[in-house]
Amino acid sequence: MVGPTEGSPTKAGAESRGRFVPGVWAPSPGGQTRAARQGGRYLAFVPEPIAELKLALSAELAVDLERATLAIMRLNDGGQGSISLEGVARQLLRSESLASSRIEGLSLGHRRVALAAFDEDAMDSKAADIVGNVRAMEQAIALAAKQPIDSTTLLSVHRTLLRFGEDEPIAGRWRESQGWIGGSNPHSAVYIPPPAAEIPALMDDLGAFLRREDIPTLCQAALAHAQLESIHPFIDGNGRVGRCLIHAILRRRGLAPYYVPPVSLILSVWRDRYFAGLEEYRRRDGLHGWVAFFAEASATAAHGAEHLSGDIQMLRETWLARLPVLPRRDAAVRRVIAMLPAHPVLDVSVVMHELGVSDRAAGAALAQLQEAGVVRLVTKRLRGRVWECPELFALVQEFEQGLR
Repeated sequence: MVGPTEGSPTKAGAESRGRFVPGVWAPSPGGQTRAARQGGRYLAFVPEPIAELKLALSAELAVDLERATLAIMRLNDGGQGSISLEGVARQLLRSESLASSRIEGLSLGHRRVALAAFDEDAMDSKAADIVGNVRAMEQAIALAAKQPIDSTTLLSVHRTLLRFGEDEPIAGRWRESQGWIGGSNPHSAVYIPPPAAEIPALMDDLGAFLRREDIPTLCQAALAHAQLESIHPFIDGNGRVGRCLIHAILRRRGLAPYYVPPVSLILSVWRDRYFAGLEEYRRRDGLHGWVAFFAEASATAAHGAEHLSGDIQMLRETWLARLPVLPRRDAAVRRVIAMLPAHPVLDVSVVMHELGVSDRAAGAALAQLQEAGVVRLVTKRLRGRVWECPELFALVQEFEQGLR
C-alpha cells in the first residue's frame, strides 16, 4: 500500500488496517530529480496493533492451514530413516537463507557461501551479508527454542544478521528516521512505513501477539511476518529478520522441531505474489487472502523439503556403494559420509571435532572419499587442505530449480 502524498485523496485510509500520519520530506538541493530537490509532504502508514486481534477463520482458510500444517508435521515426523537430521536441517537452512537474501537482491551460489562460512576471514562483503543471514536464521531458531520471541530477540537476530557486513553500525537498533520502500524518496515510494517514534510501541504489541497460543501456528507466523514488514523497524534487513521470525515461530510453537521448511525459497520464486500479499495484508479485508497465500507457500516448501531429504538419503547410499568395501557402522569414513550434508566444505580439524577421532583417522577417511570421488580438494597444499562435496551442491541446486 502506497502512503499517498498529502493533499491526495485519503479514501484508502478507510479501506486500510491502520492510519496515516503526515510527514514532511526535506528538500535535497543536490537531488537528481526535481521532486528530490523540492521535497514535499507525505503520509506514512501506521498498521493497527494486533496483540488482541480477533480473527474468525473461514472454513476454506481453516482447511488450507490444516493442509499446510500436516505437510510440515509429516516432514518432521521422524520417518527419515538413518539420514542425519542435522545434515538435512542445515542444508534446508542454507537454502532458506540464500533465498531470503535473494529476495533482497543478494544472490550467491551454495558453494561460494559454504566456502565463505568455512573461512570467514576470506569472504567478501556480499558473501558476508549472506553468511550473516545464515547465522541469523540459526540464532532465531535457537533462541525460539529457549525463550519467548520479543523485541529483544529480534534486535539480537538483526545484530547477528548485519554484524559481518558494512552495515554493522546500524545492527541491532531500531531506525531513528523515516524510511520508505522503493523509489529514491517518499514521493516515489511504493510503501511508507510508520514514523520512527511509533516503532517501540508497535514492536511491543507484536511481542504480545507472539505470546498468544490461541491462533493456529501458521496463521500466527503469517500475520507476525506481515506485521513486522509493515512496521519496517530497521534501516536495513527488515525482510530477512521477518523471514527469520517465521522460522522462530514454527520452532517455538513446536510445529517444526527438526526441519523448518524453506518458506523463503517459495517466497523468492513467487516474489510478485509475495509482495502483493504483503500489500493485501494492509487492507481491511486482506488478512484472509494473505494467510491463504502463506499457507500455500508453506505447504509447497514442506513438500519440496521432503523430496530433498529423500534425495540426500539416496545420494549417501550411492557414496557408500562407491567404496571398495562397505565400511562398518562405526567406521570413520561412514561417519564422514553421514556428516557431509551438514558440512559440504570441511577439513581434517572439522572431522576430528565432529567425530572425536584422531587426525590420522580423519585424514584417512577424507583420502578414501576423495579416491571414491565423493569429495574433492579445494586447496592442494599439504597442510591446511580443504575438501568440498560437489555432488551435494549440485543436488541442492537441482532441488531449488525444481521448485522454480
